[in-house]
Amino acid sequence: MAYTPALERLVQLLARLPGIGEKTASRLAFFVLAADNGYAADLSDAIARVKSDTRFCSLCFGLTEDDPCSICSSPERRHDLVCVVEEPSDLLAIERSHGFEGLYHVLQGAISPLDGRGPEQLRIRELLARLDGDGVTELVVATNPTVEGEATAVYLARLVKPMGITVSRIAHGIPVGGTLEYTDNVTVSRALEGRREM
Repeated sequence: MAYTPALERLVQLLARLPGIGEKTASRLAFFVLAADNGYAADLSDAIARVKSDTRFCSLCFGLTEDDPCSICSSPERRHDLVCVVEEPSDLLAIERSHGFEGLYHVLQGAISPLDGRGPEQLRIRELLARLDGDGVTELVVATNPTVEGEATAVYLARLVKPMGITVSRIAHGIPVGGTLEYTDNVTVSRALEGRREM
């Protein structure tokens, strides 16, 4: 069976989404086709609105519709504590944990010379300006535990420590429910390095 031109276009566009192959894109396209017109219109509107209404906060560079974002403008948050993450999705992951009460700064990536991304391509200049005048006493570096994330963490620590601000790094280790037997060597090593007194 051949797709109609409109269905073919939808399948091709859906297949460009991360983690979506041609078969999944085809299933999604047929779902949209079978759905009522209201759903298709709502989906189309939601896609258009996320592009037109969502932008980066001018302070933390997280996603927002209002500037500054609700986290940066909240009087309930600790303004002396800033957590640095690589991407807006990392900020959302930390927020879902309900374990952090400070503010954020999204770098928009990590230092990766192989990908042509140095410190000047990230929001490091804005972070330093923010730390210089906002009364921040601690910077929590929550970059990913990858080679690029570690390089970014070390780079930030070298820049920020001379400012008299405490720089801490999130712990890495064995996930809750994980077992030592099936955990990789690097993770076990990090868990031992990050141990604390009980």
